[in-house]
Amino acid sequence: MRSLPNTAATEWSRARILRFRRDLLRWYHREKRQLPWREVADPYKIWISEVVLQQTQVATVLNYYPKFVEKYPTVEQLARASGREVLKVWEKMGYYARARNLHKAAGVVVKEHGGKVPGDYDAFRRLPGVGDYIASAVQSIAFAAPHAVVDGNVKRVLSRLFLLPFAVNDSRRHSEFKEIARDLMEPGEPGAFNQAMMELGAIVCRPQKPLCRNCPVSTFCAAEREKRQAEFPRRKVKPKIPTYHVAIGIVFRKGKLLITRRRDEGLLGGLWEFPGAKLKREKPPSRPAAGKFWRK
Repeated sequence: MRSLPNTAATEWSRARILRFRRDLLRWYHREKRQLPWREVADPYKIWISEVVLQQTQVATVLNYYPKFVEKYPTVEQLARASGREVLKVWEKMGYYARARNLHKAAGVVVKEHGGKVPGDYDAFRRLPGVGDYIASAVQSIAFAAPHAVVDGNVKRVLSRLFLLPFAVNDSRRHSEFKEIARDLMEPGEPGAFNQAMMELGAIVCRPQKPLCRNCPVSTFCAAEREKRQAEFPRRKVKPKIPTYHVAIGIVFRKGKLLITRRRDEGLLGGLWEFPGAKLKREKPPSRPAAGKFWRK
């Protein structure tokens, strides 16, 4: 490997890397979960799967992914749909910015790439909502391009393999995780290798109580060797999530109910809600005070 951090693990030899790849890929091809997006070769559908899997559990995605690709089986059909329609189909998936960006990106693919998902990392990375993770995943799985995927599961696996001292949720350290993952990656099967690393973190190298006896690469793992699995991965303490007090108004007139639509940018962008406003004080206002928000 080119450069591992100065940790308890020393640099691996070429032969050790090859054994690691072999053992991991054998396990993956034998034990991988049968998931619908693993049965397709269409770059568009692989892209859809990676978008819906972000910040959403696989069990939830299994219910929604088939519905979404049935509704929009091609990038052209997604691009032709209205933004409101796409959000409606996306309903209950959460993190709606994913749907808005995906819809915008589909339009760019149709307009600038002839309806074909770009098979070039940089071109694909420029699409709305496409970050390094999605770009690397789609390019490696759909186009066999040698780009290492780094998500939370992969970071956890790497942290335990090498007893990495830095926090997995420190964005400044992402490039270091990326470099290690790239050095380990099998260039002949980048898509399978990336999926194997993510699968290992999801079902074996779990956050709590990892199933080390079932791990195909446990003999390579420094945390298993030193029985320090519970110490890794390291995490930074996140700042407290802010709490806001909001006053809302429920307004009926002539049998109709007043609702408003949020701006596309920002929290819950593009969604519908009762009209309201954040309060500057914690104590909710009286009814007359709340009425000031609506008299315009």
